[in-house]
Amino acid sequence: QVQLVESGGGLAQAGGSLRLSCVAPGRTFHSYMMSWFRQAPGKDREFVASISWSDYSTYYDDSVKGRFTISRDNAKNTMYLQMNSLKTEDTGVYYCAAGSGLRSASDYIYWGQGTQVTVSS
Repeated sequence: QVQLVESGGGLAQAGGSLRLSCVAPGRTFHSYMMSWFRQAPGKDREFVASISWSDYSTYYDDSVKGRFTISRDNAKNTMYLQMNSLKTEDTGVYYCAAGSGLRSASDYIYWGQGTQVTVSS
């Protein structure tokens, strides 16, 4: 069973920053799209950002463009999400995922357990 492990969530004030990490122990994802999704209470899981493991192409939802940066470190088999200028609406559980799609959660077959991000006003 492939496992993705997120870390770095927590509590931040509006305008602050957090950095999330996602590691795949013992596995590489060179042929996959790696992404972050988030889910707020009572809402569907939504796309946040993606990075191609093959050519470093990045994609962002409009709600986070200019504030969040997705990146990866191949040597550490780790993906990151740097979140700046946080807003209260960024609150939710953040999941990393690996799959063949882009913005649709149904295209992803590997998921982490999620890490909570709470932004206070």
